[in-house]
Amino acid sequence: MAVPKRKTAKSATRSRRAANMQITANGLVECPQCHEPKLSHRVCPECGHYKGKEVVAK
Repeated sequence: MAVPKRKTAKSATRSRRAANMQITANGLVECPQCHEPKLSHRVCPECGHYKGKEVVAK
């Protein structure tokens, strides 16, 4: 079994993990009807519109 020759430094570990911390939640767009943020390609949870049509009655 492979064993590391040296202890991994904290700075090396943290700099490697830092790339994962920069990931943000993308895909939020403004609803054209009510101007609330919503996930793209989904029905707006506030007004129930999708592509200019009311899909879910609110």
